[in-house]
Amino acid sequence: MTKQQLMQRLKEYALSYARLVLQLPYTIVNKNYAEQGNRSSSSSAANYRAACRAKSYADFVNKLKIVEEELDESVFFLEMIEELNPAFSEPLRKLEKEGQELLAIIVASLKTLRLHKS
Repeated sequence: MTKQQLMQRLKEYALSYARLVLQLPYTIVNKNYAEQGNRSSSSSAANYRAACRAKSYADFVNKLKIVEEELDESVFFLEMIEELNPAFSEPLRKLEKEGQELLAIIVASLKTLRLHKS
């Protein structure tokens, strides 16, 4: 997968997250969890873009670590939303699967970077 493809995939993940959030029933808990998840999913896409423009190896690794944290957080909030909205289980699980796949790609990239740095 090229960096452009991964950048697009992360952007689509953030957009899919936002579209799903718009469909949820309005409750104070859904609002809070949805906002947090929405921010973290879009932050992962934005930070990957920033990583692609990193000024140094250390800057690149640092930004990828932020992507990892934000993706993990976005998946966590999907899990929380699903617990409270079982009627949305199917689309939430689909989005959660994509988040987990993206997270695995970033984790593998970080491991590869650590191996090459040694």
